Amino acid sequence: MSRTNALGEYLRARRELTDPADAGLPVVGVRRTPGLRREEVATLAGISADYYLRLEQGRDRNPSPQVLEALARVFRLDATATAHLQSLTTARPAARRRPRREVVPAGIRQLLDVINLPAFVESRMFEVLAANRLAATVSPSIRPGVNRLRSIFLDPDEQDLYPDWEQTAGGLVAAFRASVGSDVDDPRIVQLVGELSLASEPFRRLWARHDVAPLAGGSMRLRHPQVGMLELRREKLPLSDSGGQILAIYHAEPGSETARLLESLRTAAATGVSHTSAAGTGPEFDGRSAADGPQRP
Repeated sequence: MSRTNALGEYLRARRELTDPADAGLPVVGVRRTPGLRREEVATLAGISADYYLRLEQGRDRNPSPQVLEALARVFRLDATATAHLQSLTTARPAARRRPRREVVPAGIRQLLDVINLPAFVESRMFEVLAANRLAATVSPSIRPGVNRLRSIFLDPDEQDLYPDWEQTAGGLVAAFRASVGSDVDDPRIVQLVGELSLASEPFRRLWARHDVAPLAGGSMRLRHPQVGMLELRREKLPLSDSGGQILAIYHAEPGSETARLLESLRTAAATGVSHTSAAGTGPEFDGRSAADGPQRP
């Protein structure tokens, strides 16, 4: 998505994904194109078809709040997606600046060292900036310098960890859109999206949907190659005054089998012993990983 017509691209994507029946329209016969027609969107939003066409074509980029609210209702947008829609009209091109060096706060680095749970810090572009040993033990791609979008779409070993890969990938792309917001002309974002669009058809398809999801926690399943299935909760905590950094923590229900497996992984990571002796199963495991590593711009 380019800033030249960010609003129009988003409106078109949501229009094509909105089921006419969900919008309260009778469906008669076969429709040649998916989603709603432009005239239908205009009618449902209470605006003229010509005005809506101008919005999609980028000839009008500053609709009123009332028009945006009407369009959000037509497309059944939630609060996060509505805020994203509004940001596409209020954003202004920022002065080009050199990317600043990402620095994880010292207190957060100390927290990563002492917390007995998999935890890591990622940038607004989903690049891992710091991670503790247990996080890297749970997923080898969680290490400083690795971009999690690249891993989930381009690394077959990483994909094998997720039995619900389609859901995981879709959620990650939608969260990435929420993270970068309307700042889509950042050269680093342009380069990353372009690289993934060329290399991964699933990413290209998901990016074209323009889905937006909140940067929030949730449940997840990981198929760990040594200890088996892990049923985890994922928490994402924004770090204030950090330029969009997020502290991510994985945890399990106390007393559960996953909690026991996490403890065995923690012991192995701390001592470097094999999984055979720590968890009672699986091949030999080397618990070495970078608790924190070189900072990336």
